[in-house]
Amino acid sequence: MRLLVVGSVALDSIITPFGEVNDALGGSAVYFSVAASVLTGVRMVGVVGSDYPMADLKRLAARGVDLAGVEHAQGESFRWKGKYSFDLASRETLETRLGVFADFNPKIPASFRETPYVFLGNIHPDLQLSVLEQMAAPRLVACDTMNFWIDSARDRLLEVLKRVDLLIVNDEEIRQLSGDWNVHRAARWVLEQGPRRVIVKRGEHGALLVETGRSFYCPAYPLEEVFDPTGAGDCFAGGFLGYIARTGDTSSEGLRRAMVFGSAMGSFAVSSFGVGGFDGVTPAQLQQRVTSFKDLTHFEIAEAVA
Repeated sequence: MRLLVVGSVALDSIITPFGEVNDALGGSAVYFSVAASVLTGVRMVGVVGSDYPMADLKRLAARGVDLAGVEHAQGESFRWKGKYSFDLASRETLETRLGVFADFNPKIPASFRETPYVFLGNIHPDLQLSVLEQMAAPRLVACDTMNFWIDSARDRLLEVLKRVDLLIVNDEEIRQLSGDWNVHRAARWVLEQGPRRVIVKRGEHGALLVETGRSFYCPAYPLEEVFDPTGAGDCFAGGFLGYIARTGDTSSEGLRRAMVFGSAMGSFAVSSFGVGGFDGVTPAQLQQRVTSFKDLTHFEIAEAVA
């Protein structure tokens, strides 16, 4: 297996104008793994409590997810409950119970330490650094973060940025991190801190890849039915890095193709509650959706405008 994810394994209760679900599989590591496993094998590191529905989690193993790095601790599992607005553009957190996740200290199994591609979910920057200390020279490391760590652990987060190849965040987070309202300038600022590339997730408006001297914009896949945006960003990251791990292509052109795979994965994620949007999704169905992006974005310039 060529891809490792370290992050939260949670139970989500979600309310949208189109329905609700209680104690569904959730957390950054779960969403990422379900998406990435369509393309490649995934090694997951996280923690669950004694109340976690392990039969449901073990179904991920059938998708090609190695759960050997998931720790079992006595106590309550991480739970989150949220409610979305009618347009799904904003949400209200109704409840957060960290449970055993509050004491999570990632332990990377020896068999995982040479995994070439690594995704650090939005855990505390000190834990992200701890994971990097346990890894044996990965080929590419990507990380996520969140507003809380940007505010409360900024110095440690900047240390993480010095050691990763790619930062994946949303537009609100990169503005807060850089102190610049302009997303393009904010991304350039991040590049100066260490990463060679930055991806800015912009929800229904797609995602932006920024490298030194060039940028690439990938739209979101157009859907008429959207039920639940929870975890869509982690599924984007799973699709992106799943493609990279499958192909080994970290060139600029390879990353652009990976952006399209990430966007396609995000579209499956929002089509149902929790990870249900991936039920029955095959590589062939994914390829069909990816191929449609060419029709969505491609055009020829017929003549020069003088």
